[in-house]
Amino acid sequence: MKRCVVIGSGLGGLSCGCILAKNGYEVTVLEQARQVGGCLQCFRRGNGVFDTGMHYVGSADPGQVLHTLLNYLGVGSDVKLHRLDPMGYDIISFQGEQYRLANGRENFVKTLAEHFPRNRDELYHYYDLIGQVAASSPMHTLNEKADIETLAKYQMVTVNEVIGSVVSDPTLQQVLAGVVPLYAGEKDITPFGVHALVADFYHQSSFRIIGGSSVLADALAGVVASHGGKVLTRRKAVKIECDESKATAVITSSGERFPADLVISAIHPSNMVQLVDSRLLRRAYRRRMEGLRNTTSAFTLYLKFRKDRVRYLNHNVYYYRGDTVWNCEKYDDATWPKFMLYMHFCHKENPEFAETAEVMTYMDYHETGQWLGTRIGHRGETYEQFKRMKAEKLLDALEQEIPGIRDDIERYYTSTPLTYFDYTGVPEGAMYGTAKDVNMVGGGYLSARTGIPNLLLAGQCVTLHGMLGVLAGSLTTCSEILTPEVLFSQL
Repeated sequence: MKRCVVIGSGLGGLSCGCILAKNGYEVTVLEQARQVGGCLQCFRRGNGVFDTGMHYVGSADPGQVLHTLLNYLGVGSDVKLHRLDPMGYDIISFQGEQYRLANGRENFVKTLAEHFPRNRDELYHYYDLIGQVAASSPMHTLNEKADIETLAKYQMVTVNEVIGSVVSDPTLQQVLAGVVPLYAGEKDITPFGVHALVADFYHQSSFRIIGGSSVLADALAGVVASHGGKVLTRRKAVKIECDESKATAVITSSGERFPADLVISAIHPSNMVQLVDSRLLRRAYRRRMEGLRNTTSAFTLYLKFRKDRVRYLNHNVYYYRGDTVWNCEKYDDATWPKFMLYMHFCHKENPEFAETAEVMTYMDYHETGQWLGTRIGHRGETYEQFKRMKAEKLLDALEQEIPGIRDDIERYYTSTPLTYFDYTGVPEGAMYGTAKDVNMVGGGYLSARTGIPNLLLAGQCVTLHGMLGVLAGSLTTCSEILTPEVLFSQL
């Protein structure tokens, strides 16, 4: 039996572990933290539970791609979903109006045409274009014969450029681009293909995971174990050992050695190259991985509500506080926060009241630069003051949008780019790993291959971030081992 060592227990590492364990590999997943899951982690404070990264998912109805993938991975029956409002799963709040994004072609056009009746045909064109681009990705549609040329074309033009060419109304252009925080999109930089893949995922159907995304992480770890594999926590990989032709083992900080016929690195590529001291990894590749540009980071406010005070919202709200949804990552003290993403946590099936919620906005990693090298809980009073100041400012902005919300809050907690860095290891606490950029060769997309034949990449930096993006990346990675034909036949 071939031995596979996976570094990192996020969605990418765990899903690769599941696929390979089901196909006869002896899988060992190494996680440096106490809890598995990476961006799937949840945390508890008192009787409140909070998601950290994977807040809602799409395309999970029977016959849709996520439903198929969860069943293929063996966790479909373990992950219970709560459907978001089909007539408005996301709301874009922009310049005093609220615009609903609905599931399905007719509903999507109908709800937006209430505000933009003259642009109905353009809305159909936009929706159909999203579907065409998404359908051209084999791993996102599970269609081995997908026409990848369409996706390749739209990876070389920007989101704002394409939306502007399809839709004539300037306000509608802003509304359609209003989900940019889902991929940390940048004006004149982010490829339309990224927008299309993300938007199509939620256009089909939208859900929250009941109990939080850690339910999925635990289920995936259980599948690995059921096939004889291991998921080990507090095992920080510090070296990928190589001989003259291949990777041979992974060494942890405690000195444990895990022999491997195959190594999958599901951590950030710039962290991976630091583990390899071998000429097999070419200098040019190493420099490229170390020089990758990352997406912006975030500041998140976690709200614990007073009991039975806040009605559960079956949708998410993107609040924009200026005249554009773009460039929210560029701010100063006077303009921060330029946007807020407000989401309730689904703690049980069909809740009447919300127990907790999260408010997320962008934050530049350099704002926390003076505390680099410190540990959680040991950053000093100046850091705590910084977080309180930011939290109160964000709460003031939320109060303007939802008058009275402060009175409904029992307590709150915060996370900064440093928090995200500590728990995920992603450089600069980047929300979505490496940035996709039309100005880069290949749009900034990374191959699963590394140049070392049995060392492969997985995770959000391969293909795309998010639930479907990471799973598509895992399929891409595993197809290098099992072949695409085997994977598609199994799916």
